[in-house]
Amino acid sequence: MAPVSGAGRGDAASVVAPFPDAGTAGRGAAMDGVPVRRAAGARPLASLAASGVLLASMLAALLIGAADIPPEKVALQLLDWLPFVSADSGLAPVEQGLLAEIRLPRVLLGAIVGGLLAIAGAGYQGVFRNPLADPYLLGAAAGAGLMTTTAIVFMKGDETALPIPAAAFAGAIGGVLLAYALGNVAGRGGGTATLVLAGVAVSSFLTAIQTFLQQLRVDELQRIYAWILGDVGGGWSQIALVAPYAVVSVVIMLLHGRLLDVLSVGDDEAVSLGLNVARVRLVVLLAASLATAAAVAVSGLIGFVGIVVPHVVRRLAGGSYRTVLPLSLIGGAAFLVLADLIARTVLAPAELPIGVVTAFVGAPFFVAVLRVTRRVET
Repeated sequence: MAPVSGAGRGDAASVVAPFPDAGTAGRGAAMDGVPVRRAAGARPLASLAASGVLLASMLAALLIGAADIPPEKVALQLLDWLPFVSADSGLAPVEQGLLAEIRLPRVLLGAIVGGLLAIAGAGYQGVFRNPLADPYLLGAAAGAGLMTTTAIVFMKGDETALPIPAAAFAGAIGGVLLAYALGNVAGRGGGTATLVLAGVAVSSFLTAIQTFLQQLRVDELQRIYAWILGDVGGGWSQIALVAPYAVVSVVIMLLHGRLLDVLSVGDDEAVSLGLNVARVRLVVLLAASLATAAAVAVSGLIGFVGIVVPHVVRRLAGGSYRTVLPLSLIGGAAFLVLADLIARTVLAPAELPIGVVTAFVGAPFFVAVLRVTRRVET
């Protein structure tokens, strides 16, 4: 493969390869004879379409709810909150409060959490060059959940606001590293199946410890179970809590999109192009784990977002991580906003846990991806 101009200066990421399957991951020779394409970043039309879907999803979630508020009045109230716009919605103060303190923060938090989980899933898939890598399959979410439960169990409610994100981050990193190490011990020839099985084993082990801790504080069980089932109704305080971690993790991963493209051609090829493979993997792994930890800390365990959205993005917009990462962020936000809308309206006035809705969509999708991956490997 011909050298790429500027590769040694960090611009090697102008190289792009299709997302490799688990059977060819790590083998640069698999690229022989395949021309190298230049990444064009997130496609403008794809970005515009994804943004439109996100805005439509958020608007629908704001207009529709269990409370009987006419959608046209909600729309007028939203317009009235815009700068330099005045519109009389006719809503009572109680209805305005419901919209401002319940619906709006819920929609925003859902978008943040969905975006974080989706971009984290895409980041893990790029780091491990594995199409089944996901925060929940690699033990990141289980580790974050264990440490968050520990904080809830051993600290008073008012004292957990700051420690929870740090504890969740440590747990997410520990879970991923444990699953990765176990996969290596089991044998490098195992491919996708080995990593997935290692992640399942680690998640089961950490979940068992979490269950044991729950029994130490029976009085906190309701709070813990509500958190485990997933919820994005935390309000403005949770948005303020997660925002700094979200910004840092998202910016880091978006800046490494080009480098993940280079990494996807194989370690040997990437090194020959001047890429510090170990550094890229470590930075993206930390950023993806921070995103997962932040999402888990404020919303609980919401599965399958990190595997469904990146795969749909690749199908629709191509495999370059300069495209996959930003579109996964937008698509994940839209996906979870819609999932939350379904969760709180399908059985209104009762609510389904949002994790039930994402599992209903994600579980069949995961089986389909696993079947395709196994077929490629064999």
